[in-house]
Amino acid sequence: MPAPPRRTDPSDPSRPKRRAALTATAAAVAVLAVGTPVAYATLGTDNSTAAKAPAAAPALARGRAYIETRLLFGTERPDGGPTVTDRQFMAFIDEEVTPRFPDGLTVQDGRGQWRDSHGVVERERSYELTLLYPVSEARVRDARIERIRAAYEKAYAQDSVARVEERVTADF
Repeated sequence: MPAPPRRTDPSDPSRPKRRAALTATAAAVAVLAVGTPVAYATLGTDNSTAAKAPAAAPALARGRAYIETRLLFGTERPDGGPTVTDRQFMAFIDEEVTPRFPDGLTVQDGRGQWRDSHGVVERERSYELTLLYPVSEARVRDARIERIRAAYEKAYAQDSVARVEERVTADF
């Protein structure tokens, strides 16, 4: 006579361990399945044709390695002076940025916010400047970017100009 089905006691201390082990095993199988190559198979036919199926071609990478630098310029002056106007900012781009990056740049209008030294959240109109340059020129371009940041901070009494960078691939 077969044994009656075993009932699990919810208070059994080994129960959570088994469930955690099963969950971990299922997660590992899911991760492995995602990275597993697709197998070609047909049912009811000769599998020798399945072995000859072409492998998927790898995706082609276009372009070259570049650095994308984004500078974030605020327009409110901490000293209470007048805000930086569009005309002033574009004059700054023409005088300070374009000579250092004559091959091109992008300027976008923005709305920014930050917490000042007194804990107050300040909101202001801002500009985002995007610069792209080859990785091989990073050392030379770094000095130019720091001069741009310092010039804006000095000209418009700014506490800082934020700088964000990442490696990208670009094709023109």
